[in-house]
Amino acid sequence: MAETRTFQIRPVPPYDFDLTAGYITYFSGRYATDTYENGEYRRLLDLGGKLMLARVRSAGTLDAPVLNVSLSAESIDDGDENAARRQIDALLGANDDLSPFYGMAAQDPHLAAVADGMRGLHMPRLGSVYESLVLAILGQQISIHVARMLRRLLIETCGRSVEIEGERYYLFPTPQAVVEAGLEGLRAIKFSARKAEYVLGISSGVLDGSLRLEELHEKASDDIVKTLVSIRGVGEWTAHWLLIRGVNHPDGFPHGDLALQRIMGRLVNGGEPMAAQDALEYSKRWSPLRSYVTTYLFAAMRSGRLDAILGEA
Repeated sequence: MAETRTFQIRPVPPYDFDLTAGYITYFSGRYATDTYENGEYRRLLDLGGKLMLARVRSAGTLDAPVLNVSLSAESIDDGDENAARRQIDALLGANDDLSPFYGMAAQDPHLAAVADGMRGLHMPRLGSVYESLVLAILGQQISIHVARMLRRLLIETCGRSVEIEGERYYLFPTPQAVVEAGLEGLRAIKFSARKAEYVLGISSGVLDGSLRLEELHEKASDDIVKTLVSIRGVGEWTAHWLLIRGVNHPDGFPHGDLALQRIMGRLVNGGEPMAAQDALEYSKRWSPLRSYVTTYLFAAMRSGRLDAILGEA
């Protein structure tokens, strides 16, 4: 990488960089194409075909947040910097205003402790709706270990990459790259026949223009869910996760998620997991901010903070 540029991003406070970047990577250091290790978030960006590595560190405080961003590429102009800034803002949820959620949570006897215990967590977004949808498909009805393996194999097989300072970074594969791999290529990297068909169908639809995923940002939540569940391989669970991670809609609630049902049971049902329909019905009191509730509950669980927040040993 021949050139480096630096600039700062000032997120809307409160902003906890460690919690937000940790949530992106499932608090395990790496998730798909995102890395958060030793206080530094890293992701390879694609700016019109130009590959650029973004490195981000916190230089501020919870209530006066500042992020130092370093970009590395063969060449960087002002347009590249502005485009990278917009992508990083979205990836890290920097412009997310938490005040409506905090105002609601403060009045809720169950959410108040969760919001306080995870204060400053923003709602990040994946690189594209396509990326979010494919990752959700890969996570359907399999173990975390197998899903992680499939993500890695897809990215390393089909994604463009660059080596920087001895480490290789990957882009999430484009629809064209996935289509070119074909059914045989996906089966060769351990995809089941059905998952391969689902991912190929979505990729083909995006490639030929019949599936306009990025236009979902402009739709109402019910219309987004209706559009998504019409796609082969997509059910309500996947659609609601897309509302949260892909479209950044404030009111997603994947009530069919077994982990969410268990968390809801601990939060409001005396420890007994809630049935999906019961969880959905209860969640309506939190609408239209259920994406924040979901994000905070899962972040509390994945970070290991949930027991302390709920006052449990």
